[in-house]
Amino acid sequence: MEGQLKNGTSLLAESGVKYKVKRLLGSGGQGEVYEVESRGKICAMKWYYKNTATENQREILDNLIRKGQPDVSFLWPQDMIDGAKGGSFGYVMPLRPANYRSIVDMMKRRAEPSFYCLCRAAYHLTKGYNALHAKGYSYRDISFGNVFFDPDTGDVLICDNDNVSYNGAKSGIYGTPRFMAPEIVLGKAKPSRNTDLFSLAVLLFYMFMLNHPLEGKREAQIKCMDVPAMNRLYGTDPLFIFDPDNKDNRPLPGYQDNALVFWDLYPGQLRDLFTTSFTVGLREPNRRITEAKWLEIFANMMSGIILCPHCGAEIFYDADKEANGAAHTCWSCQKPAAVPARLVVGRSTVLLAAGTKLYRHHIDGGYDMDTVVGEVVRNPKDPNIWGIRNLTKDNWTYIKADGAQIPVGEGRSAAIARDVKIDFGQLKGEFC
Repeated sequence: MEGQLKNGTSLLAESGVKYKVKRLLGSGGQGEVYEVESRGKICAMKWYYKNTATENQREILDNLIRKGQPDVSFLWPQDMIDGAKGGSFGYVMPLRPANYRSIVDMMKRRAEPSFYCLCRAAYHLTKGYNALHAKGYSYRDISFGNVFFDPDTGDVLICDNDNVSYNGAKSGIYGTPRFMAPEIVLGKAKPSRNTDLFSLAVLLFYMFMLNHPLEGKREAQIKCMDVPAMNRLYGTDPLFIFDPDNKDNRPLPGYQDNALVFWDLYPGQLRDLFTTSFTVGLREPNRRITEAKWLEIFANMMSGIILCPHCGAEIFYDADKEANGAAHTCWSCQKPAAVPARLVVGRSTVLLAAGTKLYRHHIDGGYDMDTVVGEVVRNPKDPNIWGIRNLTKDNWTYIKADGAQIPVGEGRSAAIARDVKIDFGQLKGEFC
C-alpha cells in the first residue's frame, strides 16, 4: 500500500515539533492516515488530498486545535503540519490503541462486550458528545465508522473530528446515510445539535439492538435500495420498528431477529427513550432525547445489573416491572432472580450486592461514573450485616429511622437497612 508520503519523510509541525512518517495506516475520501513518530512517541497523522486541503478545512482545524478537546474520549487534532510543496497539509492526533474495536465488530459479533461494558461504552460515548455540544459544536457525522470501544472495559474513543464545527458553520459534511436525521435526508436542514441527537439515538439503538431502528418489514420488502427507496425509508416515510401505534414495520422473524431478541432484555425506561426518539423525535427535532436523559438511564443500567444466581447471566433491574408486581426472570435460564437491596439517590438507583461500587455520579448528580466513592462490604464482626464503606475524604451522615444521626468518616461503613438514609452532602440517599 503506497501513499502520498514515503516512509521516513520528516515533517515540521507549526508547534516546532518534528515528526517522521513510519507507515501508511489507511485512506479515505478526504485523505490518508499515517503512523508518525516524534521523540519516541507514536501518533497518527491525517494528510489531506490536494482537492480536500481547502482553506475552510484549514480554518476548522486551526479552531479545533486552538480550543482543545472537549472530552478525553476524542482523538482530537493536536498540531498542524504544512507540506513542503503542493499546498497540502495534515494534522497530528493520538493513535488509537489496537485493543479498541469498531461498532461494526460488535454488529458482526467479532466483539461481544458484557452488558455492563456495553452500557459503559454508551455512557462515555454520550458523555463525549454532550461535552462537544456544550462548547457549541456539532459533530455532523455520528455513525459506525467514527466510534471505537474497548470491549473489556467500555472505554470509548471518537475519531474523525476534523469536520466538527460550530452550529451553522460552513461545511460540506452532512452525515452518513442511514444515520442522518429525516430533515437532512429531505434537504430541509443543515447539521446541528438536534440532528446530532438523532444520529446519536440511531447509533445507540444499533449498539443495544444490533439493528437499525427504521429497518423492519418495509426494508425487507425493498428490492433495490436505491436513492428513492432510501429517501422513503429514512426521510419521507420513516416508521419505528417498535412504534406502539403502528405495527406495519415490525422486524421480520428470521430476517431481523436481533431486534426481536434484544428489545425485551432491556429495562422499560430505555425502551421508552428509544420509542420517543423514533416517534416524536422523527418529526420534532426540538423534542429529541437529550444527552442528560441518556446518561441518567445508562448510569442506572450500569448500577442495576443483577447476576443470575443460577447461570450467572446479567439481568437488568426494571423499576417499571417491579412497580407492576412482576418478577425479574433470567433471560438465559428462565429462572427467577431476586432483586437485592437498593440505594435511591435522586434519580439514581444502585443495586447493593457484594462488591457493588458507588460512583461520584451517584452522590452529586454529575457525569463521573469513573471515580469510586463507596463500596458494599461485609461487616467483619457480623458477616450477616452489609454496609457501604466511605472511600472519600468527606464525612457522610447516617440518618436512622428514628432521626438519630451518625457521622460516617473516611474508611467507615454505613449499614444497609431499610428506611435508613445517608446524607452525602449534595444529595441524600435512602435504602429500600
